[in-house]
Amino acid sequence: MIVLTGGAGFIGSCFLKKLNNEGISDILVVDHLGNGLKWKNLIGKKFRDYIHKDTFREKLRNNEYGASIDFIVHFGACSSTTEKNLDYLMDNNYSYSKDLAEYAERNDIRMIYASSAATYGDGFDGYDDGVYDTLKPLNGYGFSKHIFDLWLRENGLINKFTGLKFFNVFGPNEYHKGSMSSMVFKSFHQIKNTGQVNLFKSYIDGFDDGEQKRDFIYVKDAVDVVWKLFNNDSVNGIFNLGNGEAKSWNDLIRAVFKALDLEPKIEYIEMPDELKNQYQYFTLADMHKLQNSNINHNFMSLDDSVYDYVNNHLSKNFPFY
Repeated sequence: MIVLTGGAGFIGSCFLKKLNNEGISDILVVDHLGNGLKWKNLIGKKFRDYIHKDTFREKLRNNEYGASIDFIVHFGACSSTTEKNLDYLMDNNYSYSKDLAEYAERNDIRMIYASSAATYGDGFDGYDDGVYDTLKPLNGYGFSKHIFDLWLRENGLINKFTGLKFFNVFGPNEYHKGSMSSMVFKSFHQIKNTGQVNLFKSYIDGFDDGEQKRDFIYVKDAVDVVWKLFNNDSVNGIFNLGNGEAKSWNDLIRAVFKALDLEPKIEYIEMPDELKNQYQYFTLADMHKLQNSNINHNFMSLDDSVYDYVNNHLSKNFPFY
């Protein structure tokens, strides 16, 4: 049985779809559905059972699963970069991950888990996935992910599991994420409602308005890479997972307008003060470590990814993947 935490979430539900496409359904989905739209990500998916994450953690502590678990894919986390409750982040992102890692180690189970590019902080020291001690996350979310990576290293486990530092992932099934949803999702609805898209102004030299850059990766590409890692038990450690190319917000929004066959109309607005000190102006995944592990993938271009998302999902009555 495969345990898939965060299985109703954004990347988790897309990986669940990938597993189903590969003929796998012996999956225990672990999540917290709450009051939002997350449950819809499970429609049409095949899995053995669903369990609330708190109940799952209790059963895990009591060793109720015995030898029934063959693989753990741990994508369950609070992914809000603006979350202020550090006790919640530490329990949900750090302690929960430790519980799973300790269980996997005791029972000789492979585990793939989600770290984050937020661990790199402002990125001015680069995005080398072999560096740990000098990283300075800008928010509590990035910190909670970073210290789990450090805990694995300090306990000699970092090369027994596979961690992925996801960069700016976008695509179907992110609809429940609210303010944390991608700018493709937000801009699609802005265009439908107002005919234009608002982007934050730049506040540092070297970046014009809208020219702040991100490494955008389509979720379908991301889960294809996860699937390759799932099937390769010789690749362990922590790896960046991005497209390997930095594109500006202007590039991204122009791609959305292009997918809708419209002329771009962008307005640059003031950034909220609380974001200014934790805003990343440039991200770019150094993909050499993953590529040198013989995990190769031909990523879709930004235009093609956005076109697929806009026209095969966002424009449909049932936009889920």
